[in-house]
Amino acid sequence: MRVHLGSDHAGLELKDHLLNWLVDQGHEAVDHGPFVYDAADDYPVFCLRAAEAVAADRQDGMDSLGIVIGGSGNGEQMAANKVTGIRAALVWSEETATLAREHNDANVISVGGRMHTEQEMTRFIEVFLGTPYSDEERHTRRIGMLAEYEKTGNLPPLPESALKPQG
Repeated sequence: MRVHLGSDHAGLELKDHLLNWLVDQGHEAVDHGPFVYDAADDYPVFCLRAAEAVAADRQDGMDSLGIVIGGSGNGEQMAANKVTGIRAALVWSEETATLAREHNDANVISVGGRMHTEQEMTRFIEVFLGTPYSDEERHTRRIGMLAEYEKTGNLPPLPESALKPQG
């Protein structure tokens, strides 16, 4: 599988580790930067490129995924989610990695390089990459709602149970 990576200075060491780890696991790793440590760099520069590449691959029918890394992973997830077609999940445990794939068909994982050990984060990524989407109808329906909103800006209709009774 092709895996696109982007980070900022806080995620640089983990990204460099993952580039080798991914190749050792049989994946094609694509590095979108940064390539040198710069404490003043800006995560959107690199994370948007990684997410754009995942979206482009998927549009071309490829089954690629992405990894974005920062200090907490929060901003990097937000940046990736600005790209049309990307569902980036902030992952902080094996369970959140599994659920991001099984329930949300997330195509980008975001991790905080300052939040966990290298071993823990590598495991989260391993779980994420190895977990398939469940393809359950309820999850597919919800992802469809998000995709429709992303495309049209129209909110999904409220269910009858959410409507206030008249009177």
